[in-house]
Amino acid sequence: MLITRRNALLGLAAATSGLVPHTASSQAAWPTGKTITYVVPYPAGGTTDVLARLIVPKLAAALGATVIVENKPGATGAISGGMVANAPPDGFTLLGTSIGPMAILPSLSTKLPYDPIASFEPVVMVGTVPSVLVVGGTSPFKSVAELVAAATAKPGTLTFASGGNGTILHMSGELLKLSSGIDMTHIPYRGDTPAIQDVIGGHAGMMFAPVTPILSHVQTGQLRALAVAASQRIPELPNVPTMAEAGIANAEAEQWQAIFAPKGTPRPIIDRMNAEIRKALAEPEVAGKLSAAGVTVRAGSPEDLRAFHQADIAKWAKVIRTANIKID
Repeated sequence: MLITRRNALLGLAAATSGLVPHTASSQAAWPTGKTITYVVPYPAGGTTDVLARLIVPKLAAALGATVIVENKPGATGAISGGMVANAPPDGFTLLGTSIGPMAILPSLSTKLPYDPIASFEPVVMVGTVPSVLVVGGTSPFKSVAELVAAATAKPGTLTFASGGNGTILHMSGELLKLSSGIDMTHIPYRGDTPAIQDVIGGHAGMMFAPVTPILSHVQTGQLRALAVAASQRIPELPNVPTMAEAGIANAEAEQWQAIFAPKGTPRPIIDRMNAEIRKALAEPEVAGKLSAAGVTVRAGSPEDLRAFHQADIAKWAKVIRTANIKID
């Protein structure tokens, strides 16, 4: 049912909101007792916020410091990005953010108060959320090949839904167009839920959607999953092929979550935060809650995040340029 992911996220938020970190003595030179602020560019209850409230208590305990979550939504994440980009690079400000503000928005807007690469130090990749290409249960399409053939035969007649212009789910559809050479018409909605409902109802031909909110609909036959836009199959839908297995190369489109610090934050601080956050992500309790929210833990080094981030910016810049998408 559609509220599955929302309930999971709200439940996690409730479960973690009571974990109030405390200040403890520490022998290290950093932190020195000053509060560390973990900035989130979205309201409470969403995936990025839930991740923060899982990580923050663990980080606080490991560092012997007070670490707080500060939600600063607005401008598709640009407000939080600008806030952290301009914060002192002293290790007391972190940005827990996602693909939108850091890899997609930079190619959609010319008015960002930060540079996604030059303004930040990468700390750690948290994880990814795979997207699934779905059609309605009564759709004639049983495979990606059939969908592509129909779109090729009648360019522009097949519609694809998303939760809004410039979202990763919108970009996933545009990437499919680019990778397969087909033309489809985008229908933006105000959020994923109404978009999913219209695909179920046959008012939109297809969409890419996160696995958690569509899983029950696939299981009941209201939706049909054709492919996963990820590098490998996912446990929730083991019989559903990847886009590559379905015959479409270079069509991976996963949402990702990562942590950054202001540019110039000393490397020893970056390394310490990376190590402690990776330890937290490896804990069975945390990993289990992330899995329930549809997040696959990735972790890795700051260099891993930097390379991934740069490649993802270039990837979406090409898609946005080719599709001529603008929001300014």
